[in-house]
Amino acid sequence: MIVALTRDLARCVLDVDVMKGKLLAAAAAGLVVREIFRRRRASRRTVLSDRHTQGDVEDIHAAKVRRIADQLRVHEGTISLHKHHVGHQVPKAGDKRRLDVKLDVSDLTQILDVDPVHRICVAESGCAFDDVVAATLRYGLIPLVVPELRTITVGGAVSGCSIESMSFKYGGFHDTCLAYEVITSTGDVLHCTPDNANKLVFQMMHGSFGTLGVLGKLAFRLVPAKPCVHVVYHHYTTDADFLAAVRRHFEAREVDFMDAMIHGPNHFVLCCGMFVDRAPYTNAYDWTQVYYRSTETRHEDYLTTSDYLFRYDHGVTNVHPKNPLARLLFGKLMDSHTTLWLANKFPQVLADDQTVTLDTFLPFSRASEFLAWHDAELGHYPLWCVPYKRVRDYEWLDDSFYDRLDDDLFLDLAIYGMPQHGRNVYRMIEDKLRELGGVKTLIAHNYYSEREFWAIWNKPNYDAVKAITDPDNKLRDLYDKTCRAAMGVG
Repeated sequence: MIVALTRDLARCVLDVDVMKGKLLAAAAAGLVVREIFRRRRASRRTVLSDRHTQGDVEDIHAAKVRRIADQLRVHEGTISLHKHHVGHQVPKAGDKRRLDVKLDVSDLTQILDVDPVHRICVAESGCAFDDVVAATLRYGLIPLVVPELRTITVGGAVSGCSIESMSFKYGGFHDTCLAYEVITSTGDVLHCTPDNANKLVFQMMHGSFGTLGVLGKLAFRLVPAKPCVHVVYHHYTTDADFLAAVRRHFEAREVDFMDAMIHGPNHFVLCCGMFVDRAPYTNAYDWTQVYYRSTETRHEDYLTTSDYLFRYDHGVTNVHPKNPLARLLFGKLMDSHTTLWLANKFPQVLADDQTVTLDTFLPFSRASEFLAWHDAELGHYPLWCVPYKRVRDYEWLDDSFYDRLDDDLFLDLAIYGMPQHGRNVYRMIEDKLRELGGVKTLIAHNYYSEREFWAIWNKPNYDAVKAITDPDNKLRDLYDKTCRAAMGVG
């Protein structure tokens, strides 16, 4: 018996040693993978002009552009882009673009230059905003508008009309841009600014969803930033008081950031942020804590500037996983990039056309009317609200859109994660927005007829630029890409 016990004990010790070995090997592999990703991220956050001469920087970027232009020049038929970062349009199971030939633009991820004196950054279109912010914060600067998700790219922010909580001052990210390099589908390279010969191309790249050429690089403005943000939450019980407060802050411009959470028809929370040098504490909402939920009860908060800018990265109001235990176990991993990657990788399983995800842009004077309609017809909360300054009349919207528009401010009322319950809520909202003089982004499902679509978007301007940048329609027409192809019929 003693021999048997000794043998069993030895086997147990051996099993423990084997298990330890496996655990150590797994840990070592994890550390190796983590180091690989850390080095790649560090490389993307390196400003090329800090390590190379201006001539070398231009040569490095030009070589990428030549490769892309050469491929576009010889390609025939429809083509879509293969990027380094996951796309931030809502994944759709039947999207015809999944069957397209892919043009590889995944190496357009470098920050080319940061000019701290003139407060300008030049970056390739595939640079993610978390990399741009990490690089520019070293100079005490950030872009004037930083979208809420870390891996939204600077090119994607232009093509998809990104805004955020400094938009009440500056408009959209496009409104802060100074120049675009556009690679046409015929292989030409255009330098576009708001006031050169390609000024219409420059303006029409906004909201084009990649159908008017490939953005090679962008130049955009920066603004001074401090290490932390102090957020104060103002709670209101009526939409009238809430909207009056938005108007006061918009006109006074005394805060650095402003957005809101509407938790219900009687609970409006206006979130006003200010840069500060120091904070008594800081919170990060990248694991078990959920930012939008914190706004229900808190009256103030402190975050590092980076954590503030990306406080919604694990979900705006549609946070996954929802279960607290699951968030403890997996919440750190389920950021926007991972969630979208999974949905795109397994579209038949995870791409969901039943859950509403969209941004509605309302003239400020019609916001109360829309909120009343929304509460009566849809009743979904919370809503994310971003005030958005009317900087200029965009060329990509039809002239008739502005005929009855006197407002100097829009409200982006974002509806995320709403079940439809057998109704086509997208279509209901499209109809209501046309009635109120609003518009919605095209990131999700769109049910416009072609006639309705081109009564909102400016077809003469679009066709004029399309003839220059994509005359053979290799990149699809805007209506076909965002409506027909997305529904599986384009």
